[in-house]
Amino acid sequence: MAYTKEEEEILDSVAEYAKKHGYFLNREDKKLENVIKGLARNLQKFGKQYCPCRIRSGDTERDKQIICPCIFHGKEIEEEGSCHCNLYFKNE
Repeated sequence: MAYTKEEEEILDSVAEYAKKHGYFLNREDKKLENVIKGLARNLQKFGKQYCPCRIRSGDTERDKQIICPCIFHGKEIEEEGSCHCNLYFKNE
């Protein structure tokens, strides 16, 4: 996988978050790469790391909920084993 410097920083950040919270990142390289690149693209385009799997409303306050890690990820991981983006997974 070839990441830009910005993408590497995002990857480091999400990996640190995963470790801190007892999660692991998607082990499929291509899927992980797609999410990281999507986060970087949203950061460049909108100034925030919005989850690439969620649709922005355009309302700044409402869209704060979908900045990665979004407010939904904890419940999704607990109930489904991973977040909607398939970035974070529950350790078994």
